[in-house]
Amino acid sequence: MPPEFVYLASASPRRRDLLGQVGVPFRLIGVDVDETVRPGEAPEAYVLRLAAAKAESGWVRAAASPAPVLGADTSVVIDGRILGKPLDEAHGIAMLAALSGRTHQVLTAVAIRTAAGARSMVSRSEVVFRALEAAECRDYWNTGEPRDKAGGYAIQGFAAVFVQELRGSYSGVMGLPLFETAALLAAAGVPRWRSA
Repeated sequence: MPPEFVYLASASPRRRDLLGQVGVPFRLIGVDVDETVRPGEAPEAYVLRLAAAKAESGWVRAAASPAPVLGADTSVVIDGRILGKPLDEAHGIAMLAALSGRTHQVLTAVAIRTAAGARSMVSRSEVVFRALEAAECRDYWNTGEPRDKAGGYAIQGFAAVFVQELRGSYSGVMGLPLFETAALLAAAGVPRWRSA
């Protein structure tokens, strides 16, 4: 019998919206995972490790339930460097300046943990920003939107006007790549297109 729901190990409203978009009933489960980048850790290895750690942490917390646990992690990468969430205004504006007029990568890993074990996949996208003016970077920061976003921007929000080109997964850049997520859910026997 297929699971009635999955646990989503994420506080992200965007991930909730995206999972709901494909009709997968879910319940939220809180996890606490150290997101520190390890010395010498490659960006792809980093997002895969964190997604798996979130799914595993949720699995441990939901010990009494057979429901699968889904975890995800997103990183914005430029010049091989992971841009996390901005620490403050100066950091956020510096991130936007680094992305201005350039192509960067967005890596989002998704992992699922079931009684049968864990599986994960990663989505790789390239985003091209047009050249940004210092004043608009400040104005964007003042909207409040970039404060808790990897790379200091939200493609689905006000920052959409910065994006000249996207090669890859729009949902992956938002934080939950639906192609990879659907593949992992299908492998775990979770049906989609059910009302939440």
